[in-house]
Amino acid sequence: MYIEKRYEETRVEVLHALIRDHPLATLVTLSADGLDANHIPMVISESPAPFGTLRGHIARANPLLNDIAAGSEAMAVFHGPQTYISPSWYVTKAETGKVAPTWNYAVVHAHGPLRVVEDAAWIRTQLEALTAHNEASFPEPWAVADAPDDFVEQLIGAIIGFEMPIERLYGKWKVSQNQPPRNQASVIEALRASGHPHATDMALLVGAAAKKPQG
Repeated sequence: MYIEKRYEETRVEVLHALIRDHPLATLVTLSADGLDANHIPMVISESPAPFGTLRGHIARANPLLNDIAAGSEAMAVFHGPQTYISPSWYVTKAETGKVAPTWNYAVVHAHGPLRVVEDAAWIRTQLEALTAHNEASFPEPWAVADAPDDFVEQLIGAIIGFEMPIERLYGKWKVSQNQPPRNQASVIEALRASGHPHATDMALLVGAAAKKPQG
């Protein structure tokens, strides 16, 4: 991934936070037939340092299992907030006209080897962790233990676990750092008024980047 220095995010805690907030990964692997991509929710663990470990599960029928068995390296891509940025939102448009449309986004790329985990207790723990994380905001969270034991055992038998210790971790926060403060302020205002699903989150990212020392 090409990352200009001003868009680079290296703080591990920030990268992990995006993964937790947007756990559905695009998992890219190299199979015998070429590049393959699967879309899999994952749980991030902070250990081992410095980058942690990703854990997930797939159906036993998924051909991805062949790639994992071969010990291939994979790349997991996590997409955060993203929005189109109109040049009409820049206050400098009326002064110079030298503005162009762009796209703001935050994304994390995690690289590492994949390892199959067959242990049923491990798989259940992974299911419980994934479910608990995503149910946490609900008034009456559902838990794996709420389902009948025989049903859970059948479910666990149909899937297989995997983990990916992260060897390289990259973050790109392209959130209007290339704009002067006046344009950043007008972009934030326009995003808040736009009604786009990701607009509020993006406005927060632009505001945070505007306050962050550049260098």
